[in-house]
Amino acid sequence: MPTYRDEIVVLRTHKLGEADRIITALGRQHGKIRAVAKGVRRTGSRFGARLEPFMVADVQLYAGRSLDIVQQAEMLGSYGSEITADYARYTAATAMVETADRLTGEDSGGVQQYLLLVGALRSLSKGEHPPGLTLDSYLLRALSIAGWSPTFGDCAVTGAPGPHSAFVVQLGGVVADEVAPPGAPRLNDDTRGLLGALLAGQWDIAESSDERTRGQASGIVAAYTQFHLERGLRSLPHVDRRMATSLPDIIVQEPA
Repeated sequence: MPTYRDEIVVLRTHKLGEADRIITALGRQHGKIRAVAKGVRRTGSRFGARLEPFMVADVQLYAGRSLDIVQQAEMLGSYGSEITADYARYTAATAMVETADRLTGEDSGGVQQYLLLVGALRSLSKGEHPPGLTLDSYLLRALSIAGWSPTFGDCAVTGAPGPHSAFVVQLGGVVADEVAPPGAPRLNDDTRGLLGALLAGQWDIAESSDERTRGQASGIVAAYTQFHLERGLRSLPHVDRRMATSLPDIIVQEPA
């Protein structure tokens, strides 16, 4: 069977036997990859530290029947140590890689998802923005790449020009009053503005937001993400939201 090369970001790992490890990674060209890294848990392994979660590497793999075999690994981005040293960064990064794992498949990763995740992990490791904002921006963009881009301006159903305050997860974002189901949660101007800024990467606007607005926006992002992934992210409840306050009491509204 042939060998191949790819740039990967490691999503998660599992122990195998006494010295080996199974890695699940997102490849730039090959989508999700599951491979065995032999001997990486031994002291003095040639590339053990290069294949930890949140690391980015150039790897050569041997294509196996069920699991590929890692033959070589060269470090491209060492983000793990900076991320794991800070709880807020670590929990945000864990939610990111779990989302990437859920959104991608062996042939459905896409270069955009790979580049988005690598960029988000790099930003986290450098502390460029508050971890909670980085996570929420990543989640909105990852869902948009997957085909579920939310709208925070015009009505998601009728296209009527905004601003609109009713937000309905199942309908794709904010909606006009005439199509909003009874009891739909309402977003104020600040929360809508922050959500739009996070989706567009407008960090000056995002970082000028207050704690309450960030908390409400995070609740919306979490609900939107988990609805489209069809089941909850195990890592999301553990995310450190030190910069967030109360979340909306009602996030997901069942259609009338």
